[in-house]
This record gives sequence, structure tokens and C-alpha cells, in this order.
Amino acid sequence: MFTLLVIAAGLVAAYLLLHLMVLKLPKCKSNVQLHGKVVIVTGANTGIGKTTALDLARRGGRIILACRDKRRAEEAILDIVMETGNREVVFMPLDLGSMQSVRSFAENFLKSEPRLDILINNAGLMNGGQTVDGVGMIFGVNHLGHFLLTLLLLERLKESGPSRVVTVASKGYEFGCIDFSCIDSHKDLGLGDSDWNLFEKYCHSKLCNILFTHELAVRLQGSNVTCYSLHPGAIKTEIGRYARFGWKCVMTPITALFFVDAVSGAQTTLHCALQEGLESLSGRYFSSCSVQEVQAKAKDDKAARKLWEASERLCGMS
Repeated sequence: MFTLLVIAAGLVAAYLLLHLMVLKLPKCKSNVQLHGKVVIVTGANTGIGKTTALDLARRGGRIILACRDKRRAEEAILDIVMETGNREVVFMPLDLGSMQSVRSFAENFLKSEPRLDILINNAGLMNGGQTVDGVGMIFGVNHLGHFLLTLLLLERLKESGPSRVVTVASKGYEFGCIDFSCIDSHKDLGLGDSDWNLFEKYCHSKLCNILFTHELAVRLQGSNVTCYSLHPGAIKTEIGRYARFGWKCVMTPITALFFVDAVSGAQTTLHCALQEGLESLSGRYFSSCSVQEVQAKAKDDKAARKLWEASERLCGMS
């Protein structure tokens, strides 16, 4: 029994050491205040998005929670206002799975808000099925919805500059690829709806996020708008809440043991949104609050332009 207790104590100590030395993520060090600034955060009613919005609200900004679920967004607003005392936190409906909803959001925002200083493309999912526009759900929400939203708000960002576009990607991009023939024929990043297929599509969509940021930076050269993509870390969020039972059985214990909380996950987003002196790094990819090199496929100029053009066609903007 004593031996078992010693082994158990050793495992606990090793686990705690792992969290302290390996899994613990650095914090955003910026002291920038946001009084008079306007920020949009998509998917801000839970997880990293809500934590990001909370931090930005604490800095005095006017924070727009761009979410699909009104009830959860209003609950998040109550939490944020109570914790920060900032009442300039508002909900605007946005369903990234509907291009009409994206257009309506942009129209309403441009009518009601005179400026936009930071756009944070945070929302993401790993669900099967299709959007109302007949696009693969993961492709439509994780990439196309944010692509369209950014383009519709770009002039306001330029008018309000210096301003930033921050897109939450993932290290999962390393497992991703872009099948343009599948995009053309099926309006999707891949075929199949098994748990593994959905994980693959998620990784493909994260590669889309990084390529989008890469090309956006090229197109923004000479303007006062900069853009960044990032990996938030291995974070405990609700992104897999609609996953099948088998996938949850595999991922739940891994998530519980080795993933960190949303506060840690928001730090690199905050770094990209707030840290001074990042202008020369526009278009780059960040992790752990620092710029990182990416694989060749994530900075392929030709692929980035091709994805941009395909996205324009699917959004009816070409």
C-alpha cells in the first residue's frame, strides 16, 4: 500500500510540474487602455471569446459581442458588466453560418457604430452538416463567415486606424490541407461526417484562417490596418460540445488532464489585439504571445490568393 501511495504521489507531482513548466501559457503584458475604442469579438458568449471580451471591457472599450445565441450572449454581458463595471458591452446578432446574417450584422454595425478599432474573429466549431447557404458547416463558419465579415468591415477599420484584425486559428493547421477541387465541387473542405472527418475539416479550416491572414496582410499594405493569426493553446472550451459520444469519451479525459483554461487561452489573442509594436509583423502567426514560423503550406502566396478568390466567389463578391 505504501508503495502505491508513493507512486500516486509521484504521478500527482509530475502532473503538477507538467502544468507549471510545460502547459502554463504566458500572459499578455500590454497595459493598453481602450477608452473610446470599439471592438468586435465573434463567439464572445463563452470560452476564449468571453474571456477576451471581459479583458477588453476591463480596459474601457466598447465591446460588441457578435453571437448567434441571444440568451447566452445576454448572460455573458451580465457577467462582464458585473465584473468590470463597464456598461459599454452590447450584443449584436451574428450567425456566421448564414451569409445573409453576416451582411445584416455588418449593415447594422456600420449604421450604429462610427468606428471599429479591433475585429477579433474568434468563433469556431467542429460540427457536421451544411450552412443555410449549402456550404460545409466548418468551412462556412470557421473561414467563410469571418472572411465575409472582415471584408464588409474593412473600410470602417481603415477609417478608424490604426486598427487590427485578429483571427484565432490553431496549431491543428499542421494537419490541414486545401483541396480546391472539393471546394469547387462540394463547397466544402472534405467529404464525410465521421468524427475523424470533422477533425480533419477543422484542421483544414485553421489552415484557411492562416492563409487568409497572410493574403489580407498583402492586400492591406500601405494602409493603417494590420492583421494577425494565432494558436491559442490547448484550451478547455465548448468547441466539441456537439461531438458524438465516442469522440467525447476519448477527448474528455485528455482535455481534463492536459488542456488549460480559457483565461490562458485568451492571452495570445489579447497580445495580438493590444501589444504595441507589432505593425511590422502583420500577416504573421503567433503562439504563446510571440511570433512563430509556420510550415511552407501556411505561407504559400499562390494558395493564399487562390483561397481568397474562391472565397470571394462563394460569398458572391467576385
